[in-house]
Amino acid sequence: MSDLFEDYSVAAERTGAYDEMFAPRQAARPSYGHLAEALAGLDLADVSSRADSMARTFLDRGVTFDFAGEERPFPLDIVPRIIPADEWSVLERGVAQRVKALEAFLNDVYSKMALVSDGVVPRRLITTSQHFHRQVHGFEPAGGVRVHISGIDVVRDSAGTFRVLEDNVRVPSGVSYVLENRRAMAKGLPEAFSQQPIRPVEEYPRRLLAALRKTAPAGVDEPTIVVLTPGVFNSAYFEHTLLAGLMGVELVEGRDLICRGNRVYMRTTAGEQRVDVIYKRIDDDYLDPLQFRSDSMLGCPGLVNAARAGGVTIANAVGNGVADDKLVYSYVPDLIRYYLGEDPIIANVDTYRLEEDAAREEVLDRLAELVVKPVDGSGGKGLVIGPDASREELDTLRKRVIADPRGWIAQPVLQLSTVPTLSGDRFGPRHVDLRPFALNDGDDVWVLPGGLTRVALKEGSLIVNSSQGGGSKDTWVLAQSSDVPIEAEPRHSISIRERTSVWPVESNWRDRQAEQQQQ
Repeated sequence: MSDLFEDYSVAAERTGAYDEMFAPRQAARPSYGHLAEALAGLDLADVSSRADSMARTFLDRGVTFDFAGEERPFPLDIVPRIIPADEWSVLERGVAQRVKALEAFLNDVYSKMALVSDGVVPRRLITTSQHFHRQVHGFEPAGGVRVHISGIDVVRDSAGTFRVLEDNVRVPSGVSYVLENRRAMAKGLPEAFSQQPIRPVEEYPRRLLAALRKTAPAGVDEPTIVVLTPGVFNSAYFEHTLLAGLMGVELVEGRDLICRGNRVYMRTTAGEQRVDVIYKRIDDDYLDPLQFRSDSMLGCPGLVNAARAGGVTIANAVGNGVADDKLVYSYVPDLIRYYLGEDPIIANVDTYRLEEDAAREEVLDRLAELVVKPVDGSGGKGLVIGPDASREELDTLRKRVIADPRGWIAQPVLQLSTVPTLSGDRFGPRHVDLRPFALNDGDDVWVLPGGLTRVALKEGSLIVNSSQGGGSKDTWVLAQSSDVPIEAEPRHSISIRERTSVWPVESNWRDRQAEQQQQ
């Protein structure tokens, strides 16, 4: 191997984690063979030059994220994560199974609550969840789907076994980085990219558009679809603009919409136009000031009543956040058995429910050994990793858990799997997770091949979230056979209908961003 991997095996053994590229004694695993050969022919100058080029490309294209109030290019490492076809097949089936169970759970929660009557979960679990919204209880969403888009976070444990870490069926984000990472890697490491049959990711926008169209209100043959964004200052605004542009639909803010007669209309230069499907990228609390936060300026008054009357489809459905509750997460294996009559394909991470007296007592005795998470947290915020915490932090955590045991869960510290990542003048092992994205059109759940691999850029860190300083890797899922076309340079020209008001994402999305700021 290249000198860039000098002492890599020593560092990998020190982590105690499963390394995805190398078996013990630094032998490349079969799926990484071509990549290892390509990297062996590069020196530090080559690798650094390519990494800098990818970063400049991301900055030029506006592929940025908000870190500590500063917009930065999203860090993309030059070493991809590779998943063999047989392993992906298990992940694909496991993610689809989980989405189906969560869809059934949400339908039940907002109707009969049969799972409570049957003793599967306690009623208090649902009614005390911060994101259980009584405002949407008792009605079937237009199109019959609640979980249109999902992101299921999975990790490998020290044995190399995939486990689900958490569910995201409220407003899952990050798929734009999947698309942009693939574009960049096709140019950044063409030697390895062209040697293997890698399953493409560029069909995601077309699949998303098809799923949204299929779940439009009854009787609407040619639905008008919009992407609802909080605005240009949202950290995921790039993703909102990218997906709207690739689908060929309008990107709107709450002020662009108006509700009248349980219908939703969009203000345009040609007058009002009816909207049939809203892909919302706004948290429920800000969606409708008549139902939730009355001070919200991001949503539109009347959206919930329009959805209740069947006049508009909202994706994802209002109220899905109860399924993102990390205490509910601990019951998902039971939900799979209850609703689907199947055993879970992918297991959960072992979880302590701190509202249970025995579990809470054990966790309080072992705070310094465990990871403790708020049940409504996201982006790594609020979690405490016991072995890394100070005595003062553990004392504060103890008081918070005792005061609100329902608000916390605990899990063992998992040594997430590692993948080589460029750090200075060497490749070092860095911990990763994976967020596969799934689309549900009511008849089928399609899982995007790969997903967003997030990587902790700091040595030894288990925090992979970009908001906490993490980066990403392109995720290559190998095809089952060599007759699958090898993906060349990805193209984003997949919109299935043209709209004259859609701007070219390739060149001038920044111009529109500046225009909105001026307005």
